[in-house]
Amino acid sequence: MKVLIVDDAIFMRVTLKQMLEKNGYNVVGDARNGTEGVQKYHELQPDLVTMDITMPEMDGLAALKEIRQINPKAKVLMISGMGQERHVKEAVLAGACGFILKPFNEEQVIRGLSKFK
Repeated sequence: MKVLIVDDAIFMRVTLKQMLEKNGYNVVGDARNGTEGVQKYHELQPDLVTMDITMPEMDGLAALKEIRQINPKAKVLMISGMGQERHVKEAVLAGACGFILKPFNEEQVIRGLSKFK
């Protein structure tokens, strides 16, 4: 399964990449914000996107909506910090296939992604 990671924190991108690759996922790319995420989605056509919500330039909610315009069946798993529950609800209503709350551990991430394998 090809995965694109979109998060403004390099630490989170590296951590997610290590977790996913260790568990058999193919991380095809990463992006620092929603604008880059949409561009890379279009270029790489991943099977799944992990998307942070709070990012500069274009946030994850706007990027989710743009990706769903490119491909209405796109699978986007939102990643949100504690205290952003209203954003999570908005993301699910906009077509996100699920969400993971930060801080997370490897088991939570893999469990969240396993339903899409």
